[in-house]
Amino acid sequence: MEKLEKEVLQVSKEIAVKFIETQRISPSNFAEIFPNIYKVVSETVMAGQQAVQKSKQE
Repeated sequence: MEKLEKEVLQVSKEIAVKFIETQRISPSNFAEIFPNIYKVVSETVMAGQQAVQKSKQE
């Protein structure tokens, strides 16, 4: 697994744990919610990378 993917997974996991701690999600609906968390984190990271690359090109 690529370093960036590992970091996205780690951040997503930490967010999910916080949601569980605050009772926003439960272990029973974790499988339903986690992919959405992962997707948002991943898209945010990718958008940030693209912005950095674009600014380097200018």
